[in-house]
Amino acid sequence: MNKVATIAGMVAGSLLLATLVVVGGGQMNTRHAETSQATGASAAAGLPWQIEVQPGGGSRVMGLTLSTGPDASTLADVRRLFGADAQIAVIAAPGESGSLEAFVDPAQLGFISGKLVVTARLDAATLKGLRERAVKSDFMESATRKYTLASADEALALKAPIASLSFIPQAGLNAQAILDRFGEPARRVQSNGHLEHFLYPDKGLDVVLDTEGKELLQYVPPSAFDQLSAPLEASQASEPASPPRNP
Repeated sequence: MNKVATIAGMVAGSLLLATLVVVGGGQMNTRHAETSQATGASAAAGLPWQIEVQPGGGSRVMGLTLSTGPDASTLADVRRLFGADAQIAVIAAPGESGSLEAFVDPAQLGFISGKLVVTARLDAATLKGLRERAVKSDFMESATRKYTLASADEALALKAPIASLSFIPQAGLNAQAILDRFGEPARRVQSNGHLEHFLYPDKGLDVVLDTEGKELLQYVPPSAFDQLSAPLEASQASEPASPPRNP
């Protein structure tokens, strides 16, 4: 499933696959920095642009560790940080194994609030079992379904390591705000006519700016950045070439 194309609708559904919708019109500007100084250092902890790259190809962001190794945070850590506000379910489109996800709304990250989607790493056979034992399933966007876990499966779900994060800031973003907060990207790539990807492979981050008003911040371990870049490259390769201009 193309996450950039589908998450916006899934957020509106309640619990979703990792992708983002930005609501509100404010900018992440110096006014927020002044607020953090006034409220103390703890208010500035875990901000979306505070990414700590770790040895071995992992990173730490929003109080969670993204890694392909055994040091990765789990959904239990998400619950520890956000409590019962972290809803956990399997999200699956027709013909797909789906993914185990936690959805936090609102998620308070220092002085920034928004929606947070956490996708866990779980094999297809285990996901299938969680879906089959689910106490109910609900339609979300289109034919995508949310499977509510059986209580007996919650302990298993909480042990699942985190694969990726997506954050939906309540304040709006523009290109300059992205550059100010995250720095100069390695690449800026246009896609679908209205999306621009700011790619930070060293941070494991893809910031998607949408001229129609929806932004997406996607995080993976830096060593697994191809999870974000490969689908984009494939999409670029499949787009028809622009017709030649008349001389």
